[in-house]
Amino acid sequence: MASNPYLLAADNPDALLSLLRENPTLASGQDEHGYSLVHAAASYNHLNLLRTLVREYQVPVDIKDEDGETALFVVETVEAARVLVEELGLDAKTQNDEGQTAAEKIEAEGDWPAVAEYLRGPEGNVSAANGTPNGLALGGTGLPPVPEGLKVTMGTMDEAEANGQQPDPEFRRRIEELAAREDFQTPEGQAELRRLVEEAIGGEVLGEDRNVRPRQE
Repeated sequence: MASNPYLLAADNPDALLSLLRENPTLASGQDEHGYSLVHAAASYNHLNLLRTLVREYQVPVDIKDEDGETALFVVETVEAARVLVEELGLDAKTQNDEGQTAAEKIEAEGDWPAVAEYLRGPEGNVSAANGTPNGLALGGTGLPPVPEGLKVTMGTMDEAEANGQQPDPEFRRRIEELAAREDFQTPEGQAELRRLVEEAIGGEVLGEDRNVRPRQE
C-alpha cells in the first residue's frame, strides 16, 4: 500500500521528503477538503518540511482549503506562524470564506492565545507579512513587551546616540529568539525575559522597593 503523504506530514516528515523526491507532484496535492501538505507541516510544526515544500517544491504558501483558509489558520505555535509570515511571506491579513483572519479565528476558538497575540500585534493590528514581527513590537523596536513591573523609557535613535547608548544586536537577537518560543507566555518564559532585560540594564535586581509603576490592566 502506498504511504499516505498527509499521515507522513504529521508523523514522519523525513519519510515524506523521501517520498517527494520519488514523486515531486505529490507536494502540491490536496485532499477532498483542500487540506494540503503545507497545512499539515504548519499544523504539526514541522518547519523544515514547511520550508522545503514552499521553497524547493514551489507549493504556494497561500494555498487554501475548502474553507478558504491558509496554513496560518491551523498553526499551533508562534514559531510556525513566524516562519509562514516572516520567512515565507504569507499575508497574515488573508481572510477565510467567513471573513475572518487567522488571528480572529484562533482567538475566537481560544486554543492558542500566544499565536493569536503574535498575529494580532500591538493594539490589535494583524502582523504584516514584510519581515517585521509586529506581534512582538515594543514601541516599534521589534522587541516583545517587558515583564510586569518594569518601566522602560523609549527614545529616538538620535536621542540614544546623544546619550552615548548604542543598540545591542546580541541582546536583540536573544530576546527575539525567546519571544519566538512556544513557552514565551508562561511564567517561566516571562521570568527568562525579565532576566534578559535586567542583564541589559546592568544586572540590577528588581525589588519591591524599586520605583516602578505596575502595569495597569
